[in-house]
Amino acid sequence: MRATKDQIKGGLWGVIVGDALGVPVEFEPRLERKEHPITGMVGNGTYGQKAGTWSDDSSLTLCTVDSLLGGFDIDDMGQKFVRWYKEALWTPYDEVFDIGTTTSRALEKLASGVPPTQSGVDDQWSNGNGSLMRILPVAFTLHGLEEQEKFERVRLASSITHAHYRAIISCYIYVKYVEKLLETANKAQAYIEMQMQVRDLIRQKLTEEEYQSFARILDDDISTFAESEISSSGYVVYTLEAALWSFMTTNSYEEAVLTAVNLGEDTDTTGAVTGGLAGTFYGLGAIPQQWLIILPKRREIENLINRFAEKYGQ
Repeated sequence: MRATKDQIKGGLWGVIVGDALGVPVEFEPRLERKEHPITGMVGNGTYGQKAGTWSDDSSLTLCTVDSLLGGFDIDDMGQKFVRWYKEALWTPYDEVFDIGTTTSRALEKLASGVPPTQSGVDDQWSNGNGSLMRILPVAFTLHGLEEQEKFERVRLASSITHAHYRAIISCYIYVKYVEKLLETANKAQAYIEMQMQVRDLIRQKLTEEEYQSFARILDDDISTFAESEISSSGYVVYTLEAALWSFMTTNSYEEAVLTAVNLGEDTDTTGAVTGGLAGTFYGLGAIPQQWLIILPKRREIENLINRFAEKYGQ
């Protein structure tokens, strides 16, 4: 089903707000969050930034949105990423203060003239969450395409920076779950339908050993696991698990993103990826207004997101 304009706006703003909630406490352990939980926007912290400051997660998501306004073109998308990296495109204060190692390696290659089909890092030690955090806009552009084409577009978008199949499959599972959330008001039913649809396709593409990386998501129900069994590091599969768990075990946008951030460690990305799910599902109106109004460059972002929603929403 094609996304509504409100679902698109909710999802994209949801990423940015979830990211901004997590920025000040990134890398801090879960025990610290248990003792001093995040309950709203705060400043300073890890990067010494103002309250509401968003990170590379949102910047690269906005670059993706910006690129997709002209259609799906990974050459353009890759160049938007390079402009962020080199010129601070879509940054809150015109500076890049956070970037992952795999992303920086890939963007250096892109900047030197390597095409986006060859720029991504594909070794198994480069399975951070740097493509998962920016994949949501692609999900809103796939309506009406054949399944293999949907997968191929997700693969190409991820592979600009993260080309290992674990990162690609993580993005694909996320996109397919978003797709199912657009079709049903029941998040548990959407999860079951996602599992049924992607399991066989993924088995065709992965060795059994690689498939086991996703067994907790695809063969079990990740929402039934205890918090102690959910990791919130920067490893892409753990981020996907944490986001699904935070979204599925809560009942509002606010509760979902705060649950995600208070897992600790890679708080901005877990918050962003969870925020994308929750914002899409609950809609823009569910995001607390006091969290939105504090965001830097809000008017520019609003203009970009509204144009994207007009193009791809119903």
